[in-house]
Amino acid sequence: MKVSVRKDGSALSHAPDNWYAVDWRRVERNVRGMQIRIAKATREGDWRRVKALQRMLTRTLSAKLYAVRRVTQSQGARTAGVDRELWDSPESRWEAVGRLKRRGYKPLPLRRVFIPKANGKERPLGIPTMRDRAMQALYLLALEPVSESTSDPNSYGFRLNRSTADAMSQIFVTMSKRVSAQWILEADIKGCFDYINHDWLIDHVPMDKEILRKWLKAGLIYKGQLQATEAGTPQGGIISPTLANVTLNGLERELIEHLGAKLGIVKAKKLKVNVVRYADDFVITGDSQEVLESEIRPWVEAFLAQRGLQLSEEKTRIVHIDQGFDFLGWNFRKYSGKLLIKPSKKNAKAFYRKVAEAISGNKTVKHEELIRLLNPMLRGWAQYHSSVVAKQAYTRMEHLIFGRLWRWSRRRHPNKNADWVRKTYFHTVGDREWVFSAPVVHEDGRKGLLELYQLSGTEIRRHKKVKGEYNPFDLTMEQYGETLRQERLANTMRYRKQWASLYVSQKGLCAYCGCALDDETGWHDHHLEYKMNGGSDALSNRVLLHPNCHQQVHAGNIAVTKPVSLH
Repeated sequence: MKVSVRKDGSALSHAPDNWYAVDWRRVERNVRGMQIRIAKATREGDWRRVKALQRMLTRTLSAKLYAVRRVTQSQGARTAGVDRELWDSPESRWEAVGRLKRRGYKPLPLRRVFIPKANGKERPLGIPTMRDRAMQALYLLALEPVSESTSDPNSYGFRLNRSTADAMSQIFVTMSKRVSAQWILEADIKGCFDYINHDWLIDHVPMDKEILRKWLKAGLIYKGQLQATEAGTPQGGIISPTLANVTLNGLERELIEHLGAKLGIVKAKKLKVNVVRYADDFVITGDSQEVLESEIRPWVEAFLAQRGLQLSEEKTRIVHIDQGFDFLGWNFRKYSGKLLIKPSKKNAKAFYRKVAEAISGNKTVKHEELIRLLNPMLRGWAQYHSSVVAKQAYTRMEHLIFGRLWRWSRRRHPNKNADWVRKTYFHTVGDREWVFSAPVVHEDGRKGLLELYQLSGTEIRRHKKVKGEYNPFDLTMEQYGETLRQERLANTMRYRKQWASLYVSQKGLCAYCGCALDDETGWHDHHLEYKMNGGSDALSNRVLLHPNCHQQVHAGNIAVTKPVSLH
């Protein structure tokens, strides 16, 4: 076992009597061990044991520490609930761990806020207090192994190591062949999070029913008024996506079983019915329009009605693959029998509007600052579509953005001619001309150019789909899951080459606590020899740490060494 050492040579105690003394590697190991046991009992159908193990997990110190760490490391950690309380110090986080108790627990109402949607409407969110978020995270640790073990194989939303790209890949697998199904039921559930029946949730969600009931009935505060919650699980709670998944689990499995029982297994397979779901959006393929209209849709409507839900009439339709359909920001359509997946026009239009607003809203900033603002947006959009046929969309988007940037540049200098503006804001880089870029001086004193991200230079790479039967809490699949996680995170980092190199060299683990680095936890770039003490930016002097671990290392003046040595 590794003992962390301060830079003054003194050892750190492993007994956690404060936030900085916690051995996070041990915490993660304890929690995961319990989750694996819960998942095993679930697969064996031993529900009494599942309940006992869940109760045991939610009472352990490790699970409470893990829950507090999760909610204080998330992006929403700076957003307070109705009590305006934030856990922004190690002392407040340590104190919060002791407040995560079932006895006497009463959640406060949610704070209602609205955020804009791509279609111009607003999405309602319910923001819980920090304590209620931590309690949800605690009970989610016990619910997730059950949810993952009972989920449909082709459900991809809000699940570990699953993404929109997996859903896209599954549609390609089921529809790309010449003999594949030609008709699609493109479905959307009307206000899924707002209308789920509370009684159904309490009766069917395998978790502490009294705690669940308290969350569902906590109410909302909007404009100073308390509003009762009679249905739904408001978006904004950390456990809400999993509750929605549990509600919709069975849509695929039970539909296939229903068709097999009614028509026989052989005839049912000939209908070519496949379900691909991401959260509350899903598509169902079929061999004919009649089957989808007369057999599949009525069954789906009855399935949803039991849960208090219904299909959205305006967003649900049956289409032929030659006509095409949009799903998760992509357009799926066959051209002369060949299935092509491209960024949807709606998605591209929404992204261009976002970029245009960023440019027009920053008319007076230095163009270096504008480039730093736009690059993450451009890189993120390009990476999202990098596994589909997107080259034409990239080129078109670059042309539109260039027009915006040219007008932005000309507006700043109305008395200068076009040639002066071009030389000031646009440069030649290699064989590329008219590159929007700014001269910069790097930390090592070298002069260079900060370039706008090149969309058309994004590499198109086929996405490697997760196995449908993959369960992150099944020990037999642990190596597969670990390899998949590292490959995917390294892939998202490939445009930040130095960070990717550090990530690979550390095997995807934090150099201090030895726990996994991922998109949810985030990571910081830490200098082993501080720059103020003469340390360089060389990779040999840098490691990746969790943000929380980074703070802990600096506060405790702790020396971190390379390579990674697990606790």
